[in-house]
Order: sequence, then structure tokens, then C-alpha cells
Amino acid sequence: MEVLAQSWLDQQCKLIQGVTSGVLMLGVPENGSFSPVACWPEGSTTSTTLLAIATTAMEKKQGVVTSMPDKSVAPQRQIDTIGYPLVIKDQLIGIVALEIDNLPEASRRSVTHLLRLGTVWLEMLIDQHTTTDKQNLITVLEMVALSLEHERFQVAATALATELAMRMDCNRATFGFLRGERIQLQAMSHSARIDTRTNLARGIAAAMEEAIDQDTAIAFPVSQEKSVNITRAHEELVRQHGNGAICTIPLVDNGAIIGALTLERSGDQPFAIQTIELFKQIGTMIGPALELKRRDDRWLISKAGESMRSMLGKLLGPRHITLKLATIAALSLAGFMTVTDGNYRVTADTALEGQVQRAVVAPIDGYINNSDIRAGDIVHTGQLMGELDDKDLKLEYDKLSSEKNQYIREQRSAMAAHKRAESSILSAQIDQVSAQLRLIEEQLERMHIVSPFDGVVVSGDLSQSLGSPVERGDVLFEVAPLDAYRVVLKVNENDIQEIDVGQTGKLRLSGMPGETLPFVIEKITPVSEASEGSNFFRVEARLESEPAQLRPGMEGVAKVEIGERKLAWIWTHKMIDWLRLWTWSWWS
Repeated sequence: MEVLAQSWLDQQCKLIQGVTSGVLMLGVPENGSFSPVACWPEGSTTSTTLLAIATTAMEKKQGVVTSMPDKSVAPQRQIDTIGYPLVIKDQLIGIVALEIDNLPEASRRSVTHLLRLGTVWLEMLIDQHTTTDKQNLITVLEMVALSLEHERFQVAATALATELAMRMDCNRATFGFLRGERIQLQAMSHSARIDTRTNLARGIAAAMEEAIDQDTAIAFPVSQEKSVNITRAHEELVRQHGNGAICTIPLVDNGAIIGALTLERSGDQPFAIQTIELFKQIGTMIGPALELKRRDDRWLISKAGESMRSMLGKLLGPRHITLKLATIAALSLAGFMTVTDGNYRVTADTALEGQVQRAVVAPIDGYINNSDIRAGDIVHTGQLMGELDDKDLKLEYDKLSSEKNQYIREQRSAMAAHKRAESSILSAQIDQVSAQLRLIEEQLERMHIVSPFDGVVVSGDLSQSLGSPVERGDVLFEVAPLDAYRVVLKVNENDIQEIDVGQTGKLRLSGMPGETLPFVIEKITPVSEASEGSNFFRVEARLESEPAQLRPGMEGVAKVEIGERKLAWIWTHKMIDWLRLWTWSWWS
């Protein structure tokens, strides 16, 4: 057993790329004592990491995969450890543990699958107390590796049939798989194509069906004197095509026969019992691998059809009570949704705006001197909101006042000297300066920025811009009234056709989540705007009640009442509309 175990572990570690060390532990199921019987590389000591993963797999009785840093070489290097139990008739008889370089998830699944196939072979050898030599073990593992080497099923099956024919000294090797109740030949050695209409193909298919019907391996000539197997199809194949020895092995996957393997030799080389047993082991290993490739290599419609047949079989056949109850519940729900009406509402993001929004602008060019008002503050009519620097205007006012006084003195002197022409000119200059003084006085009054009405400041904060220059017409504040609001809905273009003036709805604001506010649609803006990858239309509505807590700029979610529709339509109409548009875009 030690020789067999070491040989198996050597071949397994060579087939799996990236293995750095491995151990195979065997023991007696009754007492639970397991000890290493083979290590890889041969003669090395078993690391504590492998013993730990082997212990975990033994306790769980299932495969275990872990990833950890390699502390012995470089902490940044990751390694994978895989532990897989050997179980015969629900009894744990051993564990195999491997240490592998860190692999991607897809490669890790392939390695786990290959390790599982290898353990199945070892379990079978131990269960049957077989003493297969090292060369036979190598042959089986190489056949498994060959079946996994090619991606496409047809290529893998043909390559495997050709390799089997050459290795086993056979004239021909053929794989066939069940299609319903009949066998269909899929691959033949040294042949890229099989003509199923020929007598040879029909004869091989009949021999395979004969072995499958009896659920056993059949060899002709019969190697056992007391064999009770029916071999009529095998005899007919020998008689028609001249090969004196034929062996057919059923292929099994998950306990169900999926096909058969037929090998043919000349008459002077009958199949020995040991050779037939080797064929059985090969068939046990490669059958599931080929079936997996065959299933993956089918057309998508074939996979869907098989899934439907399998599902119908579970629904109409015995057992699977949970699936039947779930299907009945789903059908009942679908029927209920089809006949029951529900209240259909269009949901839209919403913002609150004031019906009137006044802009408070800079009256002249200047500099910000003072401001204590900012966005969110409540202001009243005539309340001071900010001031501009008036030093330059005051200096100009003083200058003009001085000029006016000088003109007045000069005018009086001219009148005293009876200089009427000069007095008239000075009088005009006095009027001009007086007009300029009145303009400056008006500008000084405008330096005080006041609120136009009672309301809330929607935007503007000059406290962060003291001393900054402003130009005439720059918006300093925006003020909205506290008693007049409008609701602005952002309705997706997919739902805008359902919206109409006069419809009612309900609104919940983020700042007042516990209170529902009714509203009425008043206006639909026929212009859309892009936002978050979709187009939205602006819809305006009027609140039927306006609580005192409302403030411009508050946001929430609104639902517009559309009417009664079928529940099935309410839950599926968006997906159906998307499918219609997608189909139209691809329709030639």
C-alpha cells in the first residue's frame, strides 16, 4: 500500500501544476488514527500547514481550500493549501493535502476537480483491494489529464479514443453517448468524422446498447466460463467486421449511465480480466470529465431545452415537494396579479420653491462693508441686510459741497458788481453741482441693502466676502416669501405621458418625513433636462396646505395618483417598455 500511495501521490503532484509539497495520510476508520504514508517530494518531511489542513478536512469530511502567506520564503507571497478526504461507504479512510502556489479562482476549481477525480480512483483501488502496478496507475491518470487537456468536447473525445487505441493495442476505440433511449457515436480513434449510416457504426452502437441495457461491462469472446451476459450484438459485430475481440464499458456519471466505450482487437489478442478491470477504471474516471465537456459544448438552446425537461420532470414526477409548492405559489401570485387592480402612482424626486423669488442686487460698483445676514435667515420688509463702503461717495459729496459754496460766493460778488452775465453762468454751475449732490445722496441711501418684503433668504452670504469688490447688478441675496410655495417634480421621461394638469398627489419631505402634504399638478414644462443618465421633465404643482415649517429648497419624494391598473402591469410595464425599445433599436 505504501508503494501504491507514493506512486499515486507522485503522479497527482506532477499532473497538477504549481504543487510545492503534498502528503497522503491513511488509517483505520474505526479508531480514527491516521498517519502519513506518502510525501511529495519523496523523502521530505510533512509541514505543519499540511497537517493542519488535513486535520480540518478530516473533521469536516469534505474538501477544504485556504489561502495564506508563505512565511518560510516571503510574507508577501501567497500559497493555497487544499485538503481532500478519502471516503468509502461513508467512512473516512484517509486524507490528501497539497500546498500549491496561489492560483486564480478558475484555475483553483480545475485543480480541485482534478484532485477529486484522483481521489475517486484511489478510493476505488483501496475499496476493491486492487494491486494495480505503477504503470497502470500512470496510464489512468494520464488518460484523465488528456480528457481535461482539450477545451472542446469533440477534440478531447477523439484524442482520448486514439490514445486508448494505441496504448491498449486495439484496432479501434469508440465513444458513444446516450441521446434519449438511443446511443449516438461521438468519437472514433484515428477518425475525424463518423458516418452513422454505415453498418460498422450501427454494429458498434448496437454493442454499446447491449452493454448499457445490462448495466455491465461485456467482453467477447467471453472470458468467464459461467458468464450470463448476453453478447449477441458483440458476436454480430465480430462476424461482420472481422475483429476477433471486443470489450464495451458503460460510462457512468453521478450514478447514471451516460454512454459507453467500445474497444476492438484482432482475434489472437483476447481481453484479459486485468485489462477489462483497467478499462473499467479508465471509464469511471473519464466518463464524468467527457460528459461535463459535452454539456458545456452544446448550443445554448439545447442547454435551455434540457433544463426545461429536467424542471418539468421534477414538477410532474415524484419527490421535490418544495419545488412543487414554490411553483404553485408563484403561479397563484401571477394569477392574482393578473386579475387584481391596484392604485398606480408615478414617483418623482421633488424640491420646494417659493412662488416669488426676488433678487437683491448691488446698486453701484463698490466694496462690501458689513453684512450679518446669510442663507436661511428670516428677514422683514426694510430690514438692513448689508452695507457697501461709502467713503468714496462721502468724499465726493464733501468736494461737491465745497465747490457749491465757492460758486455761491462768486455769484454774490458778481451780483454786487452788477455783472449779470457772469452771475447767470455761476447760477447754472450751482444748479449743476446741486444735481450731482442729490445723485450722491441717493447713492448713499442705496449703500444700505434692505429686504424688499418679509421672507427667507434663499441664497447669499456676504459675511465671508467683506472687503470684496462688487459690480452694479451683481446678485447679493435671493429672498423668497414664507407664505407662497410651489412644488417642482422631476418626472422621468418614461412616466411623463401619464402626467396631466389637475392630477393630485402626495408629498413627503426629507425634513418632515412623518407628514404627508397633498398637492395638485398645475403646469408641465415641455422641455427636458439630463440628470444622472436620464431625461427629466419639470412639473410644477401647488400645495393644498402649507405648514409653518416649510422652507424653500426642501427636498423629498412625491407620488402622483394616476388611477387603477392591473398589478401585473404596474410591476412589469417598465421592463416591457425597455424590451420594446431595445427590440425596435435592433430590428432591421
